Amino acid sequence: MRTTRALAASAAAVAALGLAAPAAVARDGMNINPSNIVALPSVIARGGQLTITVDGCPTGGTATSDAFVQPVTLTPIRDDGSMHGDGFRRDGTTAKGTATISNNARTGTHSITVNCGGKTLTNPAAFTVIGGVRGGLGGSSSSGATPTDLAIGGGLVAAAVIGGGLFWMRRRSERQI
Repeated sequence: MRTTRALAASAAAVAALGLAAPAAVARDGMNINPSNIVALPSVIARGGQLTITVDGCPTGGTATSDAFVQPVTLTPIRDDGSMHGDGFRRDGTTAKGTATISNNARTGTHSITVNCGGKTLTNPAAFTVIGGVRGGLGGSSSSGATPTDLAIGGGLVAAAVIGGGLFWMRRRSERQI
């Protein structure tokens, strides 16, 4: 009799716990499980702005990277769940934010870490920062004219002088006729 009561009490406790657990997980109808971190554009220059989209983040959150000026606040996107032109389905579980890339960010690939509702996810190669180009010299890496440049320039000047002289001599002879 004692065993039966203990067994019945245990079964009632397990049943109550079993009914309460799904309600706790489905609180507000949201399942937080961040996935699919997308950064657009995937290649960006220093000082540029990057759009971050995260699936499975219905309450929003934060995104961080060593290349960002500051952490980014992700806000939920509310939509009808249809497919959009950018290839993403927005069913109320997607969050989005805009990050500014630091002017001092190192070139190369960078990761993005997202924190949504206490769960974190990292995309180790989310985007690439490109460096500036060498400017001011027109792409030239030498300083000054090379001997080949001088020879070509001298030849063009000589051809211009000879051609101009012939033209002048011809015009002069035409006037005397």
